[in-house]
Amino acid sequence: MIIMPQNLDTSLIRTFVAVAESASMTAAANALNLTQGAVSQQVKRLEEVLGCQLFARDRRNLRLTADGERLFGKAKRLLGLNDEIWAEMTERTVTGRVRLGVPYDLVGTILSPVLKAYTEAWPQVDVSLVCASSPDLAIALGKGDIDLAVIEEPLGPTKGECLTIEKLVWVGARAGVAHEKRPLPVSMVTDTCAFRPLVLKALDAQGIAWRTLFENGNIAATRATVRTDLAITAWLASTVPADLDILAPGAALPELPSFAINLHLASANNSPATLEFARFIRDGLLRQRSAA
Repeated sequence: MIIMPQNLDTSLIRTFVAVAESASMTAAANALNLTQGAVSQQVKRLEEVLGCQLFARDRRNLRLTADGERLFGKAKRLLGLNDEIWAEMTERTVTGRVRLGVPYDLVGTILSPVLKAYTEAWPQVDVSLVCASSPDLAIALGKGDIDLAVIEEPLGPTKGECLTIEKLVWVGARAGVAHEKRPLPVSMVTDTCAFRPLVLKALDAQGIAWRTLFENGNIAATRATVRTDLAITAWLASTVPADLDILAPGAALPELPSFAINLHLASANNSPATLEFARFIRDGLLRQRSAA
C-alpha cells in the first residue's frame, strides 16, 4: 500500500503561530485581520488534520500542549521558508528597514561577513544593528524593538531556529597565569551575559572561588583584561581571537557546556527585507560550517 504524502495548509500554520506567540485568539485575530471566530475555526481545523490538541485552554489564556510545543518551532521554520520563497520569486528589489539584534561577541566575528554581504546585496535596505547580551535581545524581540535576532542559548527547547552549536571554552592570555589565581578573576562582557550563570555554576560545582573583574557591556574592554592577563573569560570557540589561548579544563578549570546559536524572528508576519536577512544569516553560517 502506497501512502500518499500530505500537504499542510500554510494559512492554518500561520494562524497557529500567531495564536501561539500571542497566547490569545483575539490578539491573533487582530494581527491577521481575521475575526476571532475564524481564528478559532482554523486552529480547530489544524488540530483535526494533525489529530492532536495544540492548545490547552483555561479562563485566562491559551498555552501550548506538548504537541503544540513540538509543532511550534517547525511551524515557524516552515513559514519562514514559505515567505522566503515567495519574496525571492516575486520581489526583484528589497527595500525598507531591518532591525537586527546581535550579541557582542558575534557581531565582529562570525556575523561580520553576513552583514557585509547583505548590505552589498540590498543597499536600499536601512539596517539598524542592536548589540546586547542574548537575554536582553530576547526581551527586545518580545517587545517588538527589533525584527530578528541571533541569540545564544543553552542547548534545549527553543522558539527559534538552531543555526549551529558551539563549544563554550575558557580563554586566557598567551602563557598567562590568571587562571591559576584564587579567587579566580573572571571577566564577563555584561552581568546579563547568557554564559554567566552556567560559567559561575560550573565554578561553584567544582568549589573554585571566583570574582568578577569586569561587567559593563564592552567587548573590547573584556578582551583587554584577558590580553593583559588580569582575568580569564568564557567565549564560544569560534570567536576566540588568534592572539589568545583556549585553556584546557581540568583541575584548575571546570568543563563548560555547549551553546546553541539560534535565529529568532519577531513574528509570523515579516517584511521581505527581514526574511531576506534571515536567509543571509542562515546561508552564511551554513557556508562557514562547511568551510570549517
